[in-house]
Amino acid sequence: MPPAAERVPRRWLAAGRASRSLVLVVVFVALLLDNMLLTVVVPIVPTFLYMTEYEGANSSVAPAQTEPAPPALKAPPFSSMFSYFDNTTVTVSGSTSAMELVKGTEISPPSQPPATSPPPPSGCPEGEEFLAKENVRVGLLFASKALVQLVVNPSVGLLTNRIGYHIPMFIGFVIMFLSTVMFAFSGTYTLLFIARALQGIGSSFSSVAGLGMLASVYTDDFERGNAMGIALGGLALGVLIGAPFGSVMYEFVGKSSPFLVLAFLALLDGALQLCILQPSKVCPESTKGTPVFTLLRDPYILVAAGALCFSNMGVAMLEPTLPIWMMQTMCSPKWQLGMAFLPASISYLIGTNLFGILANKMGRWLCSLIGMAVVGISLLCVPLAKNIYGLIGPNGGLGFAIGMVDSAMMPIMGYLVDLRHTSVYGNVYAIADVAFCMGFAIGPSTGGAIVRAIGFPWLMVIIGVINIAYAPLCWCLRNPPAKEEKIAILNQECPLQTTSYTTQKTLRDFPLTDDSDVEAENAE
Repeated sequence: MPPAAERVPRRWLAAGRASRSLVLVVVFVALLLDNMLLTVVVPIVPTFLYMTEYEGANSSVAPAQTEPAPPALKAPPFSSMFSYFDNTTVTVSGSTSAMELVKGTEISPPSQPPATSPPPPSGCPEGEEFLAKENVRVGLLFASKALVQLVVNPSVGLLTNRIGYHIPMFIGFVIMFLSTVMFAFSGTYTLLFIARALQGIGSSFSSVAGLGMLASVYTDDFERGNAMGIALGGLALGVLIGAPFGSVMYEFVGKSSPFLVLAFLALLDGALQLCILQPSKVCPESTKGTPVFTLLRDPYILVAAGALCFSNMGVAMLEPTLPIWMMQTMCSPKWQLGMAFLPASISYLIGTNLFGILANKMGRWLCSLIGMAVVGISLLCVPLAKNIYGLIGPNGGLGFAIGMVDSAMMPIMGYLVDLRHTSVYGNVYAIADVAFCMGFAIGPSTGGAIVRAIGFPWLMVIIGVINIAYAPLCWCLRNPPAKEEKIAILNQECPLQTTSYTTQKTLRDFPLTDDSDVEAENAE
C-alpha cells in the first residue's frame, strides 16, 4: 500500500479523536446499550421465575398425587345399589365401586374433578400467594443494580479526576459485556441477581465517565444542553427498545436470545471506543475538582438531584410491579408485559430531544417543575387502566414528563458546578447518577413490599403524591447565585484554562521583555 494511502486512515482517526460529535456518538451508544440491558429483563424475569419455580414445582408434585390410583376403586358406603332384577348397578353417589368394574354394567358416574384444578377460564396465572411474594423478590433483583451503582459511583467520580474519562468508559464496556453474557446463561434467581449487580458496576463506569466527558467537551451552556439531550436520547432509545424487544424475543425465540444480541452490539461498542477514545491514554484533569462532600452540601445541587431521584422512582416502581399486576388483573400474555412500557419509552425519547432545546428557552427550572407535576398525575392514573390499552395514556404522559425532568436537570448539574464550584464534572455527574440510582434502588425494593402490604393502586398514589409535592422546590433553581470566591479560586488555580462562565486574568502582551516582570509587579 502506498504511503499516502496509509496516511488516510490515520488522518481520519486523528480527526475523529478531535471531533466532539464522535465523542457524543460514543456516549450515545454506551447509554443505549446500558439501558437496553436495564429494561430487557423487565418482562423476562417475572415470567421466567414463575415458569421455573412455581410451575416447575407443581409439575414435580403432580405425578406423586396421581400415582395412588388403585385406592380410588373403593367406594364409600352406600355409594351404589345392585339390582338383582336386571343385573345392573345404579350409582347413587361417590366414585365407581370395584363390583361395578367387575360387572361392567354400570351407569356412567358423573365425571370427577382431576387431582389438580384446571387453570381459570380467564387464562390468568395461578398461584396468587407466589405472585405476591414474587413482587418482593423481583423488586430486590431489579434494585440490586442500582444499589451497587450507588456504592461505586463516588469512586468512579474520583477516578475520572485522576486518570480522565477514556479508561473508565472502556472498563464499563468490559463489565457490561460480561454481565450480558451471564444474563444469557443464568437459570436461577441467584445467578440473575449476580448478573444484575455486575451490570451496576459497568453502568457506573459508563454513565459517570460518559456524562463527565460530554460536559468537559461542550463548555458552552446552550451546546451542553443540546448534547445532553441527544445523549439522554440514547438512554431513552435503550429504554424504548429494551422491554418490547425482550418480551418478543423471549416469547418467540427464547430467554438467551435478547442477551446474545446485546452482547454482540456491546462488542461493536468496544471497537468504536478503541478507535475513538484511545482507552490506554491517561488524561487526568488539569484542575483539582471540588470534593463530593462539598458538592453534597450545596442546596441547589441537592434540589436538582432530588428531582432526578423522585421522578425516576415512579417508573422504577412500575418495572417490577406492573407486569405482575397485569398478570393478575388483565391476564396479559408474556409479549404484552414488555409492550406496556412502549408508550413511556416513545414519549421519553420525544421529551428528551424536544426539551433538550426548549428547556433552555423556557427555563430549566420551569421545565422540571411541570415535568414532576405531570409525573405525579400520570402515576395516579395508572391503576385506572382495565386493559393494556388503558395504560397508553398514563405511561405516555409518564415518559414524556420524565424526559422533561432529565433533559433539564442534567445540564443544570454542570451549570451549577460552573457557577458555584470548580469546573470539573466527574464528581457532580457521579452525584447525578447516584440520585438516578437511588430512585431505581429504593423504588423496586420498597415497591414490591408496599404492593404486598396495601396493593398496587396505593403504591401509585404514594409515589404520585410525592412527585407533586416535590415539584414546587424546582422554583429554587430559577436563578441560583454564584459564590463570590468562584472567580478568585479559578484565578489562583487555573488562570489560563477557564470556561465561558469564568473571567480570565488580563494577560500581558507578547513578546515579553526583561522588564516585563517588574512592570507587572508595579501594576499590581
